[in-house]
Amino acid sequence: MCELVGAAPPRGCKRYILVSQHDYSSSAKLVIRELKDASRHRRSCARSLALPTALTADTPPGSLLFPERLGLFHDSCAEEELIQTFIQKLLMMNYRARYIKIKETIEEHHNEQGGNDTFNKESDCDDFFFNLRSVSNEGTSKSERIHPMDVQMAVFHCADGFLKQLMVTKLSQCQYALPLLVPDPFTQQIEFPLWTFRQINKSWKIRNTNNETISQNQPIYKAETPMVSFFRFGSVSSSKSELINSLINEKHNTFFHRNCPGSSRTRVLMDGVVEIAWFCPSGSYDDKFTDCVAFCNLHGDAGDHKKQLEILSEMASVNVVLLPRLQKNDKSMIKLQQLYKDSKQLICLFTEDKSAVTVMKNKYRISLKDRNKSDVSEELRRAINDCLSESSSTFRLEDVSKHSNIRVDEKDDDDCRRGREAAQQMMSLLEKKDLTEIKESVLPHQGKLWHQWSQKNKELHRPRADETEMDIGRKQTEMKKIREQQHESDISKFMKLFIKEINSDAEHEKIFFIKWLGIVLDVYTSADLYSLHHKYNEKWSAVLKMKENHDESEQLTVEETELERISDELQAASFGLEHIMREIGQIYESCSSVKKNKKDLQVHFSSLPSLAAEMMISGFPMELMDGDAAHVPVVWISAVLDELIQKLGDQRVFVLSVLGIQSSGKSTMLNAMFGLQFAVSAGRCTRGAFMQLVKVSDEMKTKMNFDYILVVDTEGLRALELNGRSTKGHDNELATFVVGLANLTLINIFGENTAEMQDILQIVVQAFMRMKKVRLNPRCVFVHQNVSDVTAEEKNMEARRRLLEKLDEMTKLAAEEEDCDAECFSDVIEFDVQNDVKYFAQLWEGNPPMAPPNPKYCENIQDLKETIMSHAEKSKRMRLIELKDRIKDLWAALLNERFVFSFRNSLEISAYRKLETEYSKWSWSLRSAMMETENKLHNKIENEAIREVEETDLQIELKTTSEEVEKSMSDFFEKDIYAEILIEWKTSFEIKIKELQENIVRETKKKLNGILQQQDLKKKIDAQRTLHENALFEKSKELALKLKDKAKDEEILKKEFDLIWEQSVDMIVPDTCLIKDIDIMRDVGKILSDIYEGRLPVDYIKEDEEYIKIFTVSSYCEYVIFKKSTKNGVKETVKGAYRRVKETFGYVRTLSPEKESEIKSLVTDVQQQTDTMIQSFNIAKMGYNISYIQQLTEYIKRRVTEHEEKAVKYKFKNEFFTDLVYSICTRANKMITDQHRMFREANDPEIFVEKKREEYYSIFQKYCHEATSHAIFGEIICQKLKEPIEQSVYKKTARDLTYEIMKSCESLNGNRLNLEKHILKELAEQEDFVKYMDYINYPSHHYKSFIRDEVSQYITDKFNVSVLPKMKKNIELLQQKIMKAAHESTEHVQVNRGDVDLWLKSFTQKLSGVLIFSEKDLRGVKHDADDFNLLEDVMRKKLPAIMSDISNRFNTETFPVKLDYNFRPDEILIDHFCQCCWVQCPFCGATCTYTTKNHYGDHSAPFHRSIGLNGIYYYNTSNLSTHICTSAVGNSTLYLHPNDSDDTVLWRDYRRAGGVCADWNISPDLSDLPYWKWFVCRFQKELEKHHNKTFEGEGEIPEEWRKYSKQAVIEILDKYL
Repeated sequence: MCELVGAAPPRGCKRYILVSQHDYSSSAKLVIRELKDASRHRRSCARSLALPTALTADTPPGSLLFPERLGLFHDSCAEEELIQTFIQKLLMMNYRARYIKIKETIEEHHNEQGGNDTFNKESDCDDFFFNLRSVSNEGTSKSERIHPMDVQMAVFHCADGFLKQLMVTKLSQCQYALPLLVPDPFTQQIEFPLWTFRQINKSWKIRNTNNETISQNQPIYKAETPMVSFFRFGSVSSSKSELINSLINEKHNTFFHRNCPGSSRTRVLMDGVVEIAWFCPSGSYDDKFTDCVAFCNLHGDAGDHKKQLEILSEMASVNVVLLPRLQKNDKSMIKLQQLYKDSKQLICLFTEDKSAVTVMKNKYRISLKDRNKSDVSEELRRAINDCLSESSSTFRLEDVSKHSNIRVDEKDDDDCRRGREAAQQMMSLLEKKDLTEIKESVLPHQGKLWHQWSQKNKELHRPRADETEMDIGRKQTEMKKIREQQHESDISKFMKLFIKEINSDAEHEKIFFIKWLGIVLDVYTSADLYSLHHKYNEKWSAVLKMKENHDESEQLTVEETELERISDELQAASFGLEHIMREIGQIYESCSSVKKNKKDLQVHFSSLPSLAAEMMISGFPMELMDGDAAHVPVVWISAVLDELIQKLGDQRVFVLSVLGIQSSGKSTMLNAMFGLQFAVSAGRCTRGAFMQLVKVSDEMKTKMNFDYILVVDTEGLRALELNGRSTKGHDNELATFVVGLANLTLINIFGENTAEMQDILQIVVQAFMRMKKVRLNPRCVFVHQNVSDVTAEEKNMEARRRLLEKLDEMTKLAAEEEDCDAECFSDVIEFDVQNDVKYFAQLWEGNPPMAPPNPKYCENIQDLKETIMSHAEKSKRMRLIELKDRIKDLWAALLNERFVFSFRNSLEISAYRKLETEYSKWSWSLRSAMMETENKLHNKIENEAIREVEETDLQIELKTTSEEVEKSMSDFFEKDIYAEILIEWKTSFEIKIKELQENIVRETKKKLNGILQQQDLKKKIDAQRTLHENALFEKSKELALKLKDKAKDEEILKKEFDLIWEQSVDMIVPDTCLIKDIDIMRDVGKILSDIYEGRLPVDYIKEDEEYIKIFTVSSYCEYVIFKKSTKNGVKETVKGAYRRVKETFGYVRTLSPEKESEIKSLVTDVQQQTDTMIQSFNIAKMGYNISYIQQLTEYIKRRVTEHEEKAVKYKFKNEFFTDLVYSICTRANKMITDQHRMFREANDPEIFVEKKREEYYSIFQKYCHEATSHAIFGEIICQKLKEPIEQSVYKKTARDLTYEIMKSCESLNGNRLNLEKHILKELAEQEDFVKYMDYINYPSHHYKSFIRDEVSQYITDKFNVSVLPKMKKNIELLQQKIMKAAHESTEHVQVNRGDVDLWLKSFTQKLSGVLIFSEKDLRGVKHDADDFNLLEDVMRKKLPAIMSDISNRFNTETFPVKLDYNFRPDEILIDHFCQCCWVQCPFCGATCTYTTKNHYGDHSAPFHRSIGLNGIYYYNTSNLSTHICTSAVGNSTLYLHPNDSDDTVLWRDYRRAGGVCADWNISPDLSDLPYWKWFVCRFQKELEKHHNKTFEGEGEIPEEWRKYSKQAVIEILDKYL
């Protein structure tokens, strides 16, 4: 059985089966009837095969990619695969599609063998030779085979207009006859499928009377040619179709006939069908016909098909009739007599007659019986030529539609008709217009203005040697003006109609419209283009001949000028669908640039990319690179791809590109491979690059891991520009672009011209070398076309060896040019010379124009397809969003010329940023888990529950979180959409996480053991405090016993208690040393004075705001002394070199930018390390000591000395050290003072005892009222728990709040770049220059300040809705834990029959990890409680009041004061966010944005600033530079002085300066952040004052910069960061 609809049945319909049995005819008609009944589903059925991609959802192109399944290499297939195999072979232009045999089933083969065996046993010799009938009937009887033409016509009947057109176009390419008149199998209504001929063009050559060759190329439906019709009456013994073939091409079966392979006696779908074919002469002397001639063939008995006979006989120039032996009364004689009487030429072929050729008037009689076929063919050819010479009538295909009673497909299909009407309406607007001027008037947006903009854009990215930021600004202004002019251009009525039509909801009609427009445009332009090409070729030949003859006369100049003029006309006259879509693209880009819609655009410009995306989905190619402007419209392409993602999802694509010389068959190869329809006709060579989507089958999706193939077709390399000039630079640009874009590139080589091969190989090798240097890894396959003997293996092996040698040779040449270390081609890319080089047979089997495609070529195509799929299986998949980024990255780098230096892989950057964001989450998980552990162990240390902390203990505590993080990492690296890119960082980040974990454990251990070490000193403080508490307790108790008889008089009790309390305090305070307030800066001055032995000036003690001078200084020159130099002065530098200049020791010396950066890094790092040291002092617990300042000073001194020892050219003045100490201590002053205040409040006896007054008065009252021991002891416990509870609540709330802030606060919810964006926004809103300079010079400090401010603001704003509820919740949880501990301790004592000491021990142990509360807190307090249930009840009643008292004190003022410094949310977040890279660009000061310190690769920043912000100015002037790093590195005359030497290094070669410069990756890029341009303009005066320089002369601020508003640059931040 065979499926008539192939791989794509109508959606919602059953498949239709053709049964191969004896009742073949009726079965076939039944099938066709069912198919006709399903005609309402035709569109969905045929659309799945007939769109320009050739296949869609139901039969995706992927189904073509598995030939072994469908037997595409073989001439037979399973019956159920017959239709699909036919279609696929036809789409690949394999004319053997008609010769497919059906494989025998095992059962059929067995039955046949069985019959033979029986015959062998039962028959004798006589039977074998004489009983032929019995042998024939009994031994070999089989069911009839399906006729190949029935397969073709079944597909034709089931197809819609698109599939029919594609099918007929492919039949024509295979040089097969085409259906002209097709009767309906049921109604016999005749259809003329004119639509199917619309895309067929024929070329031929004729000789005129002067014997000159004239070339013709016409759409076949418009060609006016003689037509010879063939038909028969009755049954004839000779094959009419075979006879026509002998006239057209005896080597090819243009018309299928009875002797063709696969033919059978039964044929049900061809009777009454008229087929047509054309003979196209080649202009040679042995052409069978001197002009193009149409041959029509009516299948079946002409007497049974009167309408077809009538049409053919009427329109033919010559009628050829095949006749059997007829009787006079034969029914056919009436029609024959009419033909004989008609004035038309008539040739009768008598199949049963032996007479010679007879000519009677215009009538020929030729006998066929017992005649040599060759002789008959020659006689018939002469007769036809004689008849044609006598006839002047011509045939035009379109005229067939004028006949009545036939159905014309174009008129019958409403969508087709309306599509044609719309296209013709558009074309009516072009009437009477000069073709060379049409584009200028109809498509104004893509003409001169677009070309000017493209050129300006290239100039902008490829600056002149001495170009300044002012020049760059001027160009940008000019480009904006061009865009504005584009925007002001009117949209032509032509374009309005086009946009209206493609914006229609009628999808089917819209596709017909687009197809029709392409057809009518081809007709409109073809004649003029053909003529212009002919003129150009003639003129080019003349110029070449003059050059060969070394003719240097003025005539040569005249001829070349004329050649250029024709070239310009040719370019202007090219007008197709790609130009219309280019116009839409430029309308979109102009609107996008000025950010408003065009007044005469009927839709909003933002909807235009959606229309283009729909066309791509429907299978139309989309222009990727404008071949005329040699430019990629990145904005437009990006918008279209965005819409494509919206409509399809972020699909996976395999990008296949092709490169080769012009007219080498690239487009033809792609068309044959995927059933595409790239333009391949002469004069229509691809310009630029086009991309086309090919959908992949579900089967392939699973196997290959991609959803679409994106095919990129390109213009030819080594193509001469139409003006005759070579375009090597453009070739390199194009090759680099498509090689970088593709997963696999096909390198197409045509013929065996060594010179041409060498040129293309050099271009290709250079492109692949560039990819290697930017870490892209595309692959390539070489396709060597038009090879004479592809079967000669030895010859091919030798050719492969020569190719590899040539590739290696080109690699060495390219390596020198690209400064790359590569010796052979395999050093550049992975390349297998055995499998990655393909040899193709010639495309044509014979000589065009009548030659069919070579089946060997089709086999070669299939072999190549398998190789492509083999590569695809191993290739990294690319998503559409990645494709979009890759296009932008490649083009941006190509614009800068220095591709390798300029290339920025946005995809890698995005993937790495995503990885950093995930790393931030992983690191936070580990840190937060360790914070919980640290808090628990810290409580136990304070409670003396543990004596030592080991790393193993901490690792065990962290194990669960560590495993969760590992799993999260594994899932991320394996399942993320960027998994294939991320894999290269997997190991390094696993190591980072491991190191982070080890570091967290190590630091926590160090911190906790530090607390343990401080316990001895703290014990003394605690012992003294306990002594005071016990003394107060005893005094209160004694007084209570004395006053218990006055317990009811509250006034007396209060008065007596206050008296005894004051006396006790007076006794305690003199015995202890009061903790005094501190003055940090006074201690700093004292220590520095001691260091300099009293030589520190008294007035050096400055105001607070002056202490931070070292953090805001514009240059460190004033802090250094240059060591003596052997050189006199400074060597004169090239104009534009940048240096900071200061007069020192009588001659000019300065610090280079990298040295300035090194000193700044020293200052920043010292500040960070001293912050850490201050935190380790634990001043809140241990108090302040001047020795801390001593330690800080000694550390700073050591770091300064170490830096001086490394410095070669300078040493620091004393002021550097003193200012650094003062600056650091000034910044730390508040933190130290606040912590000391907390210590004083907790430990100063006067403050302490005052805090205890209320607590002890409560206990005093209990004693006075003779409360039980349980009540008093319970009261004491509750009062003692008060402070630990408060501490615990603050710590827990701080941790909870930190996590909430990270999730809820926009600025802190993300990675480093997100934080920076919010910092920049705040700075702009505040417009505070001092804060800006703090951010620019010391970003780390500013980040910390920002985080503190954000946290503080969040707490203030959210206190009542978030902070307070958390505190109350935590206090409730603590209350529950305390009561649970009390209950469990009671049970423990009762079980073990213990006393109050055991209860207290159990109680404190259970709370040791929760609260800082231990038995020592109750030492000295006598307790004799023995009823623990009662004690528990007392606590249950008293604890809520304590909790309530604590809760009532919660407010926004006390919250930040009460927080433990190490557990403050801001400090936790600072620790989390600021453990990153803080290295600053040595030129502009931009901070590296990597979120880890020892990150992968070079330092980088997405956007750099004007180097003038860092104080860099022009040599020998006071003019600050406006250059931005990313533009400066593209300049070829700017110099810098590395390492304070007098040597100069080109700024573009900044890495050669060494040091910190070598560690930065600064790519030429003009997409700088406008933010800093606005900043320079807004704070120009402040900057000039700060640096004591001006933005004048060469450093004048471009006017373009002043156009940015604050609001605009803030909004742009969201786009870029």
